[in-house]
Amino acid sequence: MNVTQEKAEWLGNFRGDVLAGIVSSFAVIPEVVGFCIVAGISPMMGLYTSFWLTVLMAFLGGRPAMISAAAGSMALVIVGLVKNHGPEYLIAATILCGLFMFVLGIFKVGNLVKLIPNSVQIGFVDALAILIFMSQLGNFEGEGWQMVALVALGIVIIYLFPRLTTAIPSTLVAVVVVTAIAILGGVQVRTIGDMGAITATLPPFHIPSVPFNMETLRIILPYSASLAIVGLSETLLTCNVMDELTDTQGDRNRECRGLGIANMVSGFFSGTCGCAMIGQAIVNVQSGGRGRLSNFVSGAFLMVLIFLLNGLMVQIPLAALVAVMITVSIATFDWQALKRLPQMPRGDALVIVMVVAVVVATNNLAYGVLLGTMLTAIIFVIHSARVHVSTLEGQKRIVYRVEGAIFFASTETLLQHFDFHNQVDYIILDFSDAHLWDESAATALHKAVARFENNSNRVYVKGLDPDSAGLMARLYDWDGKTMVH
Repeated sequence: MNVTQEKAEWLGNFRGDVLAGIVSSFAVIPEVVGFCIVAGISPMMGLYTSFWLTVLMAFLGGRPAMISAAAGSMALVIVGLVKNHGPEYLIAATILCGLFMFVLGIFKVGNLVKLIPNSVQIGFVDALAILIFMSQLGNFEGEGWQMVALVALGIVIIYLFPRLTTAIPSTLVAVVVVTAIAILGGVQVRTIGDMGAITATLPPFHIPSVPFNMETLRIILPYSASLAIVGLSETLLTCNVMDELTDTQGDRNRECRGLGIANMVSGFFSGTCGCAMIGQAIVNVQSGGRGRLSNFVSGAFLMVLIFLLNGLMVQIPLAALVAVMITVSIATFDWQALKRLPQMPRGDALVIVMVVAVVVATNNLAYGVLLGTMLTAIIFVIHSARVHVSTLEGQKRIVYRVEGAIFFASTETLLQHFDFHNQVDYIILDFSDAHLWDESAATALHKAVARFENNSNRVYVKGLDPDSAGLMARLYDWDGKTMVH
């Protein structure tokens, strides 16, 4: 990256990035604290994590304006580790998770995201939109009409304020107005401070207090590997969403490496693991964030809130942040894809529905993406396995003209088209419009020729392309005697 581009990513949208960073820092807090509650750890661990990841990714990340923090998708992975072994093992697992992420980035695992079908990505986005919305519903439990009124007011401000001016993000205006009404009016609703103890302390350097032996590695290794897979999956898919929202291209492998370093640093400074957060990233972009400065401001302002404005931060009503996240969930959901669903191929529609169902049911992104990708692959194989064989029979010969991809899933269909008990002298197998893709295909052709010869037929194979002919030569020493070029 040249100096001009680097400068543009930092200062090209100064005012927008500063305001967006402030808004996204507010949006990070409730999910991070909720993450910690689910995981059974101190809220400060999640906030420290969010600070380090957001600030460091401003410098190390490959996708400007994408917010990374202690994401809820990783909370379910670490529950068992914390419950059975405690937070010190979580810190050790976080450091190892970061190492895995960095190594995977070195090996360019970010390029594999192109193998994730668009239908899976649509399902991923829609599922996260639903999860974001559902996660807000719990904030209404035990609350009265005041909570509903403040949330409604916040939503109205977010949607209507841009009609007056876009100079200030409407999300920031909503947070400020709703907070002011709640504090000045003495409205009794839950606040950020009610979610857990948030102390005005800086993150201390800390080496995990665990035995440095193989037993510790045995305990943390499965968790670290799972965290790395879940974290990178959500990060890479969120990167795709951000690319579309900003009409720019992120460096996915740099993002993986940067996230790995950031997680290792987080672990050594009393934090836990984290990754990209699609909801907060969309808040950042919708609030005007485009550059690296928005990431830096988000993390820096989070520490300002914790360390200098702690007394004010704990009074911010959850209603203000719920309003923001509800509008984010609505904006995140792919409504156009929903309209196109009846017109989509049935396989693609099934994949979208299954990904959404699995992610929402398990609250685990990795399960949905894995199932969706596998299901898409199966559907592709079924469609690709359609082989067409036309037959031209004469008195002394039969010509089989084969069309399509010949591989493990289509070999049985291919062989079913051949009559191995014919009464002719010559068999011509024309592969001019076919290709042998794997060992199964080569074996099928070899067996077909052998069965025809056992039936006293003289067999000629014609039209094999160079790659297919080379495969037959390597596996079965075909020297061209049975092939017509």
